[in-house]
Amino acid sequence: MKLLVAIDFSEVTELILEKVEEIALKTGAKVWLIHVVRPEPDFIGYEVGPDSERNFMAKRFRDKHVKIQEVSEKLKKRGINITPLLVQGPTVETIIEKAKKLNVDMIVSGSHGHGRMFYIMVGSTSKGLIKKSPIPMLIIPAKKN
Repeated sequence: MKLLVAIDFSEVTELILEKVEEIALKTGAKVWLIHVVRPEPDFIGYEVGPDSERNFMAKRFRDKHVKIQEVSEKLKKRGINITPLLVQGPTVETIIEKAKKLNVDMIVSGSHGHGRMFYIMVGSTSKGLIKKSPIPMLIIPAKKN
């Protein structure tokens, strides 16, 4: 079994990782842990613009890179076959594109359980994935009952 696990380092990430660890240890699944960094709307690239903008973006990517490596190492020490991926792009489309490219069996993501107004204003990655993905999904809710 091959899993692509999308995390955003929010409160639901720990719940996602617990479930993925359980699945991977039972099935021997290969896991790709993905975090998608959305580009800033006005960011035009590293080759043009003020140094402060490039430095800010570079630090942001380094920080995310360190975080995903740390998470990945913890799971690797528990016996999970895992590869971390830090990519940039539109979140839903990038996750689906990577899932297809890696030929995964399932995408695992979380749902924050925000209210209706939040989804109207901001949107939802899990809803976007469910709507657009041809690959089976496992959605982990943020709240345990």
